[in-house]
Amino acid sequence: MLARRSGKFAFQAASRRLLAGVAIAAVAIFVAPCAQAQQPPAPAEARVIVIGEGSVHVAPDYAQIRGGVTTKGKTVKEATDANSKVMAAITAALLSAGIAQSDIQTAQFSIQPVYAPPQPQTEPKPKLVGYSVSNQITVTVRALGKVSDTLDRMVDAGATDVGNVSFLHSDPAKALDQAREAAVADARRKAELYARIAGFTLGRVAWLTEDTGMMPPVATPMFRAQASMAAPVPISAGEDTLRVQITVGYDIAN
Repeated sequence: MLARRSGKFAFQAASRRLLAGVAIAAVAIFVAPCAQAQQPPAPAEARVIVIGEGSVHVAPDYAQIRGGVTTKGKTVKEATDANSKVMAAITAALLSAGIAQSDIQTAQFSIQPVYAPPQPQTEPKPKLVGYSVSNQITVTVRALGKVSDTLDRMVDAGATDVGNVSFLHSDPAKALDQAREAAVADARRKAELYARIAGFTLGRVAWLTEDTGMMPPVATPMFRAQASMAAPVPISAGEDTLRVQITVGYDIAN
């Protein structure tokens, strides 16, 4: 009888401890979310984001001419030999005009088969009749006043493909720095305008990114030269526009 009562007492004590543990766990689970909910959210960073643009106009200081020779022959050797002979004459003419050997660079060399147009009645399939060899060079002209004369000399020496004159800049860094200064000033002007209109105080620059762009070089199209030019080709270098675009994020002062 005593043993039965002892076992019953032990069971009741264990039950009370289990219920107490469950109650404590429930309180802990309930209190934890409450503690997290009481933490205030982090305030969003106040920013003014604007785009600044700057540009400068600068004249190019050298030019590049793309040109060359295209010849045809019944065999690859015949077409290549003819091409090499004309290219040697063009190179000699350029050197005599004061163009440095290092400023004459092969841009493209190709050999293509030439087929006669198919004849439905007699030749339903294209017939190989020879080969075409093309040798194109890029000539750098350091003195812009010699661009027109250089074109004339190339054509007189036998060039069949002449054109694509590009005017370039050997050192655009200085001009781009001026455009950057103008872009920063433009961004600051816009940000201060928004601050005055909206009624807040502009803070420091938080971040800045740059997207640099430059107007493509002026180019004249490639043309097919059939004979010597009757008069010098009028070539004008003009000016290029170098542009800089930046995106600036400003803090809003408290």
